[in-house]
Amino acid sequence: MRTYLDHNATTPLDPLVVDRMAQAMRETWGNASSIHHFGQQAKAALDLARGEVGSLIGADASELVFTAGGTESDNLAIRGAAEALEPSGRKHLVTSAIEHEAVLNTMKALQRRGWRVSIVPVDASGIVSVDRVREAITDDTALVSVMHANNEIGTIQPIAAISALAHEKGALMHTDAVQSAGKIAVDVRALGVDMLTIAGHKFYGPKGTGALWVKRGVRLISPVTGGRQERSRRAGTENVPALVGFGVAAGIASRKWQTEGPRLAALRDRLETGILSTISGTDRNGAASPRVPNTTNISIDRVESESMLIGLDLAGIAVSSGSACSSGTLEPSHVLKAMGLPHARTLGSIRFSFGTANTDADVDRVLEALPALVEKLRSLTTVGGKK
Repeated sequence: MRTYLDHNATTPLDPLVVDRMAQAMRETWGNASSIHHFGQQAKAALDLARGEVGSLIGADASELVFTAGGTESDNLAIRGAAEALEPSGRKHLVTSAIEHEAVLNTMKALQRRGWRVSIVPVDASGIVSVDRVREAITDDTALVSVMHANNEIGTIQPIAAISALAHEKGALMHTDAVQSAGKIAVDVRALGVDMLTIAGHKFYGPKGTGALWVKRGVRLISPVTGGRQERSRRAGTENVPALVGFGVAAGIASRKWQTEGPRLAALRDRLETGILSTISGTDRNGAASPRVPNTTNISIDRVESESMLIGLDLAGIAVSSGSACSSGTLEPSHVLKAMGLPHARTLGSIRFSFGTANTDADVDRVLEALPALVEKLRSLTTVGGKK
């Protein structure tokens, strides 16, 4: 028996998603750009999926651009807006130090091309300060990009307030909502953003699916050149079966998040309380609230996260040390470093992220296995490598 507690990395496909995708692969295989029956059948399937995804984030379906995932959507938003605004003379970008690499590395790439980039620091709460963003924005700012919920510690950022600041200076506002969509209320109008990123595989849809919501009137120059798909905003033949699955997953999430959220929060809180009360030298990383309901990140003193991950995996429990996109590196989490945590604490932190299939039994398994594992690892070595 195995327990999966790494849903922020990816989620298993919902059975209904699998069924609808299989049906689409058999029956809806036309090119959605073709004008004959088979093409129009595919286009109708895309239109339905677009409506379902739009409903999840309070968006008009016509403003959604389908992409191959969150990273592509972030690139389309940042690079597309930057290139469109470059002739205006605005060549300044603002982001935060705890963004996903899809945002940070895109910003760095534009910086190498001559753009100025301001990276707003955070404190130990893991929440971006509105005042610090205000200090960073200038009259030359073209775009502000701050994530809605952090993928490693789960903290929710004050996006509506940051959007208002950006607009006061005439800048566009983008948010990466990959880790919040399907978990909490996400409404593009309430957030006041100009662009918003989501990805299907974070809420039980297929990998390789994503969307960028683009407010009507916002101009983008797509970094991908080619045909006129997605209203000339994203070239390439659409993956109809995968996007059908994306739509089905969005529809399920729309119906379930309000009841599922409190259930997951209860599991998370029980696990968190159990670890902090039974294992010495433990701390929660980041503010307790506001957080997405399924995520906790805990540091455990005198133990390396890699050793804990391996030990828990051998016990049949899958967790993470942070972003899946950074796995395999020896560097500590850039999010925890940005929060100013001591080096040893960043090396000994693990993330638990709950999902639909998790129950109290999964919490019990962790609370039974982890204390014994930590005691064993501490008896063998410390983070510094001394017996």
